[in-house]
Amino acid sequence: MLELGIKAPDFELPDQDGVMHKLSDYAGKKVILYFYPKDNTPG
Repeated sequence: MLELGIKAPDFELPDQDGVMHKLSDYAGKKVILYFYPKDNTPG
């Protein structure tokens, strides 16, 4: 787990259309990362 003030490592993920996005592509811009752990789980 990252601590406050620690930069996130560069990673690449697809969007809803399958287009890949790298965190480094957004350097110098404001980015909000949202994780929802209950996605695709029962309940």
